[in-house]
Amino acid sequence: MYPASFKQLQALVQVARHQSVSRAAEAMHVTQPAVSLHLKLLEEAAGTPLTRKQGRNIQMTSAGELLVGYAERILKMWEEAGDEIAAFKGVTSGTLRIGAVITAEHLLPAMLVRFTTGRPHVRIRLQVGSRPEVIGMLSRDEIDLAIMGTPPREFPTSASRFARHPMAFYVAPGHPLASARAVALTELADHNLLVRERGSGTRAAVEKLYQDAGAPLSIGSELSSNEAIKQMTAAGLGVGFLSVHACTLEVRNKLLMALPVTGTPVSADWHVMHKADHAIPTVAAAFHEFMVEHGQQVIHDELERQRRPAGRTKATGPKA
Repeated sequence: MYPASFKQLQALVQVARHQSVSRAAEAMHVTQPAVSLHLKLLEEAAGTPLTRKQGRNIQMTSAGELLVGYAERILKMWEEAGDEIAAFKGVTSGTLRIGAVITAEHLLPAMLVRFTTGRPHVRIRLQVGSRPEVIGMLSRDEIDLAIMGTPPREFPTSASRFARHPMAFYVAPGHPLASARAVALTELADHNLLVRERGSGTRAAVEKLYQDAGAPLSIGSELSSNEAIKQMTAAGLGVGFLSVHACTLEVRNKLLMALPVTGTPVSADWHVMHKADHAIPTVAAAFHEFMVEHGQQVIHDELERQRRPAGRTKATGPKA
């Protein structure tokens, strides 16, 4: 095969991603004939078809799929090379590819804003999903950093604690238990306990809470998102077990209130991690260091900001 240009590799990757020459052209900001020409030249170099028509879509042949994998790695390495050269000149740049479990999505906006302030060349690619989804993204090198509670056991990671993660039981202000001064775990059995699905960090925490207390856990409803639990709880449909960080605005607006349940709030650790055997880009290493040094303070500042009455402001903490 004779050398291919980066434009040809980009065209192949975009066509594979969008299954369309026209959509690939839009993504690359070039004309459709230009994309078609790039594919034609690549096919001539490979000596075999790389794409095939299937209905209105374009799919990769086996050879095309093979070449797409190499093209993605080549383009990523070239992008990283540019970032490293920028870092050599004292400029933090590049794409910060980060994945976070659903509960952690409330923590990241403030941290990303603080981190990117003064770093205009940093781009953000944030993906949020369930714990298994984020672990999968990290294992496939689709992200450089992952944010979750407990590091995965499926493969070695280099994980660092950056903040505490408090969790508690919440109800709507009009709930029958709302006026109680103290609530036992066993009292929640008759009030439709709303929890996350198996595999999530909050689900593991509530299971451990009941196990340590020697109390039977009676789950009323199992939901796959914090937002669904918050909405059902605020509507008076049960008692939700949720991250304190995820409920600040609802508590401030008197949609939810924390129950004084014995043994709560439960605290765990938030971790930022990357694959142990994987060298991460400079921008990812910089954000990793920022989270470890300033993560807890940023979370504290954001919680205080959300708790203050509207209209009041306060200076923010370190920017790193």
